[in-house]
Amino acid sequence: MRALGVLTDAGVVVRDGRVSAVGAQDDLERQFPDAERVDCQRGVLLPGFVDSHTHAIFGRPRADEQELRASGLSYMEIAQRGGGIHSSVRDLRTRSEDELFALAAARLRRLAAYGTTTVEVKSGYGLTVEDELKELRVIARLSAALPIRLVPTWLGAHEVPLEYRSARNKYVDLLVHEMLPLVVRERLARFADVFCEPGVFTVAESRTILTAARESGLALKLHADELEPSGGAELAAQLGATSADHLAAISEAGVAALAASKTVATLLPGTMLFLGRRSQAPARALIEAGVSVALATDFNPGTSPTPNLPLILTLAVSQLRLTVAESVIASTINGAAALGLADTIGQIAPGYAADLALYEIDDVRELPYWYGDRRCRASWVGGKLVPVLT
Repeated sequence: MRALGVLTDAGVVVRDGRVSAVGAQDDLERQFPDAERVDCQRGVLLPGFVDSHTHAIFGRPRADEQELRASGLSYMEIAQRGGGIHSSVRDLRTRSEDELFALAAARLRRLAAYGTTTVEVKSGYGLTVEDELKELRVIARLSAALPIRLVPTWLGAHEVPLEYRSARNKYVDLLVHEMLPLVVRERLARFADVFCEPGVFTVAESRTILTAARESGLALKLHADELEPSGGAELAAQLGATSADHLAAISEAGVAALAASKTVATLLPGTMLFLGRRSQAPARALIEAGVSVALATDFNPGTSPTPNLPLILTLAVSQLRLTVAESVIASTINGAAALGLADTIGQIAPGYAADLALYEIDDVRELPYWYGDRRCRASWVGGKLVPVLT
């Protein structure tokens, strides 16, 4: 993860939406004298960022909860009062597809403005058959309308709805036997995800839902060991999940299980920062054990309302103790691996999609250094320029 492969005085040739050649600029100028040129003004050109964990389909923000946490209430205490995910669920159920589309489109454009070219987007704020399908259809509309890559994930198991609290087994049955078949029939998701955490879904419930999803043809992701060690990472490894996400409370057994698997560990340091938690995922232990580590924003209305993936790199360096090279790789090629796309995006290499981002910096180490600042000058998806917010 430290082999970043920085080139200077270099050029990139793009043909038919893919990288055709990379090398010394003077050599490429001679080889392709008639090519259209884009002057990067000696900035830093990176693969477009891959944000492999977001919850971008939601209605109102939950700014009130930040104050509640400051007063001493925990994440779970707020949830038990009807806040947290339940608050977003109540709000989303009142909104139309058109409303959600307009809200999410603006937010995704903000993510893109920081150089993110691929975004995973989850459902999970509907928790009824109708409302989960509504969210996933919005993601499909956004994918067709926006000039960035979107990867849809079904997260019907984001929380047990309040109306099923006394009969949670019935909600699991609803997910497996009613909601999942419709999601698959309409081809609305590439992944299935479950929030496996004490107080949310148990390991046994998560196994039931994810096994059914895998048998239905969906790839798997898992919210695992975010606040307490619960065996989520071990379950992700056992089921062959593409990624296990959060992992701030992962156990040594969980680290070992991921190291023995192909599952990517997606870390979300912005979430723990925003929640005011002092602990972060053990990134160094994961890397030293041989686990592939990715970084993502966890963009959502309650616990990580940031579209700024370069800021997550800052947190990775300052709090997770990653090198700059490790943080860049974690948010590009390893982010692609966390979406099963490492063979098509995440590198500036011949044959890869020409998903690129240009930054107004002189050295790649400045990207996490200028924390919070938006240094992205331009980005391209499949070789096409993405309109950037000003």
